[in-house]
Amino acid sequence: MSVGEFAWVTLVVAVSSLPLALSVWALLDVARRPAWAWGLSGRDRVLWLFAILAGILCVPVGVMLSAWYLLRVRPVVAGVERGRIPEIG
Repeated sequence: MSVGEFAWVTLVVAVSSLPLALSVWALLDVARRPAWAWGLSGRDRVLWLFAILAGILCVPVGVMLSAWYLLRVRPVVAGVERGRIPEIG
């Protein structure tokens, strides 16, 4: 195997593993946030865990769900951990 072939295979493997890495990052983040922060944020931890896990089976859906969680839901739950309680209603 030449250096060029090795570089190509390495690039393909790296790019192919990005969706899984994004989903694992989102899953670990969901799992590590405390239950009280989820409760005060008005979000459902179990729903997000299930949705991201199910999304792993269908790559485009998993990437969209993981990105939505990391960009929209995570900041709210993390904000509650830091003392910012959102208005629910």
